Amino acid sequence: MDQIAFELTPEFARKMDLADPLSTYREKFYIPEKNGQPLIYFCGNSLGLQPRSVNAYLKQELEKWADKGVDGHFEGKVPWVDARKPSKRLIAPLVGANEQEVVAMNSLSVNLHLLMVSFYQPKGKKFKILTEAGAFPSDQYILESQVKFHGLLPDEAILEMAPRPNEHLLRTEDILQKIEDHKDELALIMLSGLQYYTGQLFDLEAISSAANKQGITIGFDLAHAIGNVPLRLHDWGVDFATWCSYKYLNSGPGNVSGIFVHEKHSDNALLPRFAGWWGHDEKERFKMKKGFKHMPGADGWLLSNDNVLGLAAHQASLELFAEAGLDKLRKKSIQLTNYLEFAIHETIKDSELLEIITPLKPTERGCQLSLLIHKKGKEVFDYWIDNGVVADWRNPNVIRLAPTPMYNTFQDVFEFSRILKNSLEA
Repeated sequence: MDQIAFELTPEFARKMDLADPLSTYREKFYIPEKNGQPLIYFCGNSLGLQPRSVNAYLKQELEKWADKGVDGHFEGKVPWVDARKPSKRLIAPLVGANEQEVVAMNSLSVNLHLLMVSFYQPKGKKFKILTEAGAFPSDQYILESQVKFHGLLPDEAILEMAPRPNEHLLRTEDILQKIEDHKDELALIMLSGLQYYTGQLFDLEAISSAANKQGITIGFDLAHAIGNVPLRLHDWGVDFATWCSYKYLNSGPGNVSGIFVHEKHSDNALLPRFAGWWGHDEKERFKMKKGFKHMPGADGWLLSNDNVLGLAAHQASLELFAEAGLDKLRKKSIQLTNYLEFAIHETIKDSELLEIITPLKPTERGCQLSLLIHKKGKEVFDYWIDNGVVADWRNPNVIRLAPTPMYNTFQDVFEFSRILKNSLEA
């Protein structure tokens, strides 16, 4: 990608926005306002903004419910019994999978539990799980409870990797060495794809390759990666993954999650799983007979019938991703995040107020910069909020900023730099 000579001026920011081939996508979203002015919304890594098209997608299903009642399950362009199916063709390219390997369902935490029932199978001395220290709390609790479910002790079974002393990030070589050192003990490697706190994008290809080489099951929590960075789960030989849809996928608060299960597991009836009738062979589903026969692919992990309204909102956003193209979004994401990094460095100069703890290489991060605030962190954060910046505070002293390419602009970044400068002088 060509190197851009950035300038911290309103003219440069406007020029970049005018040249942006994705600039019209901002108009496809509702931008929250304060005192009649649009907020600088850098919080897409926590909750993405609402696409304007969501209302029409929901209205269509609400009208069908009103007009047809229960018959909506079997009538219309997409009968509700098939509500999940249209999303599969749009989710698959976002994670680098084929359609059979993905399905939208449940919530992330529920899905991770369901997948670990199948893919965490401790036996003998191979009982440990390798993960990063400081993983998202829900993931930590899930790993702890899954280990206890097997009668094991978390302190013995969960192997956490921490950065080297005085460093914020995990080095890929250290992760690979840890896999090599514990290859005879590991039953599972379970990592986030992109670390929520630091914003570090792990080298998923290298980690997956090392796991496959040693015959270790590999899974990822992609909550902060999907819709943010390119993924090739099938080609990398990842066994399973799950994610949420309310961050970069802009599908609404608490909306439907999704899973990936590699096709090599598609027809494995010996895998343990917690079954439900929607995961049963759909040709026989309504015969209501005993004897679970799993659907092929990821659909075999379905439990309940689809959340039709949630999937409608999800579909509205997924269509925007298909239209915009992940490659174009990633290109803009790199430029926009690079510009934010440039603006912060230009503004703080030699200030000891903060440091960026997210990797500086664009290939090692998505559209998030995590700022470690050394002095008066909450005061700085509150000043930004009072002046129209929506960011995300994480204890003890980190502020996360996510300039999202679908709806953020270079002018957003420039305006933030002015607020940052004023906060340093306040």
